[in-house]
Amino acid sequence: MTEITQGLDETSVSVHPTDLNDQRQQLLDLLCQLAYREGDFTLSSGQSSRYYINGKQVTLDAIGALLTGQVLFSMLSPETLAVAGLTLGADPIVTAVSIVSAYENRPIPALIVRKEAKGHGTQAYIEGPELAPGTQVVVLEDVVTTGASAMKAVHRLRDAGYKVEEVISLVDREQGGAELYQKEGLKFRAVFTIAQIQARYQELGL
Repeated sequence: MTEITQGLDETSVSVHPTDLNDQRQQLLDLLCQLAYREGDFTLSSGQSSRYYINGKQVTLDAIGALLTGQVLFSMLSPETLAVAGLTLGADPIVTAVSIVSAYENRPIPALIVRKEAKGHGTQAYIEGPELAPGTQVVVLEDVVTTGASAMKAVHRLRDAGYKVEEVISLVDREQGGAELYQKEGLKFRAVFTIAQIQARYQELGL
C-alpha cells in the first residue's frame, strides 16, 4: 500500500489511496487545521459570521488536493462523464478529481465555468474540452452557503447543452444551499457539514 507523509504543524499526514474512510478522516482534519477559523468575519454575502472556512487552503495544498480528489471521485455516480465548477473556488477541485479519475482508469474531464464571458477569442463561459450535448456533468464546490455560486455554474452548463442533476460540495455551511438546490430539482451532497467540522475542531483542541 502506498503511503505519502507530509509534516504539517507538527502533525504527520498519511495518505492511503485504497482506504476511503482514512482519506475522509484526514481530509476532515486538514479542513480543521488549515481552512477553519473562529472569530468575527464578514462573508462575501455581507453577512457576519463567528467563523470562516477557506477551502482553498486545503484544495491548493498538495496532500489536501489529493485527498479532495480521492474522496469526491468516490462519490461520483457511474453516469458522471465530467465535473465542473465556478471559478475560482472549484478550479483546484475539478482538476484534482479529474487527475484522480485518470489514475483510477476512468478518466473524467474537468470544466471551469467563468463568472463572466471571456473578452477575447471565442468569448466562452466554459473552459475545457468540448463535450457532446447531453453529457452528464456534476458541479463541484468547496464551500456552500446560500448555494448561489454553484447555481451560476449549473445555469451556464445547462445553457451549453449539458445535463446537470447534482451538486457536491466539500463543506455545507447549512445556510440555505441545500434548500435552493432542492427547489431547482438538483440532488445535493456534501462531504462534511459545518457541524462536523466544528465538532472535530474542538476535539483537536485547535
